[in-house]
Amino acid sequence: MFQGATTLNLDAKGRLAIPARHRDALVSGEGQVIVTAHPHGCLLVYPPAAWEPIRDQVLAAPSLDQRSALLKRLLVGYAQDETLDATGRVLLAPTLRAFAALEKQVWLVGQGSHFELWADAKWQQQQQAMMALAADDLPPGFDSLAL
Repeated sequence: MFQGATTLNLDAKGRLAIPARHRDALVSGEGQVIVTAHPHGCLLVYPPAAWEPIRDQVLAAPSLDQRSALLKRLLVGYAQDETLDATGRVLLAPTLRAFAALEKQVWLVGQGSHFELWADAKWQQQQQAMMALAADDLPPGFDSLAL
């Protein structure tokens, strides 16, 4: 399970060093991860085994439905199979870096089965939105959560 938020830096070539504590759980036997776009403006980083059922579910949606087609184009159309190099870095495609406005500083945020990868400025906006969430604005199921 992936959890926690870590600030990282992309190198000049757009490579992201995956923290050593997450590498074994994140990558497949061939050292691969799947990176794709998310509608909220971040990237998603999945182990192949976790991505495949999601991809299949997205692809099963009706192609003639405009909303389904848009999500297919985003989630599957942007999906890239990437291989970690010998030092645990993954090269993020220029199209994905541009989509998420990734520059040098990024945030790798655990979401259980996968990570979100956020540009620093967008992550700061997410933090502000989280803090502004009023108790009566909680989504269903969170109102009874005991922390």
